[in-house]
Amino acid sequence: MFEIGGSLREARLKRNLTPADVQKAIRIRDRYLQALEEERWELLPGDAYVKGFLRTYADYLGLDGNLYVEEYNSRLARTDEPQFVPAGLARPGGRAGGVGFLRPLIVIAVIVAIVAGLGLAAWRLSSSNGGQSVPPATTLTTPTTTASHHSTTPKKPHKTHVATSALPSAALVVASGGNSWLWVRSGGANGPTVYQGTLLQGKTLPVSLKHGSVWIRIGDPSSIQIRLGGKPVQGLPTQVGNVLLTRRGIRPA
Repeated sequence: MFEIGGSLREARLKRNLTPADVQKAIRIRDRYLQALEEERWELLPGDAYVKGFLRTYADYLGLDGNLYVEEYNSRLARTDEPQFVPAGLARPGGRAGGVGFLRPLIVIAVIVAIVAGLGLAAWRLSSSNGGQSVPPATTLTTPTTTASHHSTTPKKPHKTHVATSALPSAALVVASGGNSWLWVRSGGANGPTVYQGTLLQGKTLPVSLKHGSVWIRIGDPSSIQIRLGGKPVQGLPTQVGNVLLTRRGIRPA
């Protein structure tokens, strides 16, 4: 029997080493090295670490690492803790068995009996109803019925109304390319005359569409431009012809 910590410290000092020097060499923290030299085993992580640190530290100092581990085992190593046996399963005298060992089996048997009793009660209840299952409660079916009613109710299509006020209520006839003779009638070819004459180049003729379409006979369509909502419309004839001007555009008349 020898002093573990004292002999390690003495060997380190003989080699003029500090704990920091040893830490750099064997990668064991200096606080663990100090605990080994002071034999303060409670400051170390556990027996496995203590034995490993002892062997490595002693070998590095030129000592017999196995001898230090054997000395630690013979005096200080912690023995394995006894296996814990619940008090309910232990027999007098410390041996497990007997009535305590059978208690889990008894509990399992009781649970099986309860489950079997519940199954028998359910079977009897089913037999008393003529083999028919118990109808579900009304409170459970009410939400389903209501949801079904709502899901099958046809939804009325939403009608989109196009406001006629969004369409232009007037047009502008422009003699942009030259002079042209015009005949303008309100409502159609048989309607009252609104304008009849020659529209000189660069001049404009406002035409109201508030009371319906307007019939126009154009002498030189290539000199005329009709603007609806500020934009020129397409569809004028290429020679003398008639058009019907509406709030949506023009078409042959």
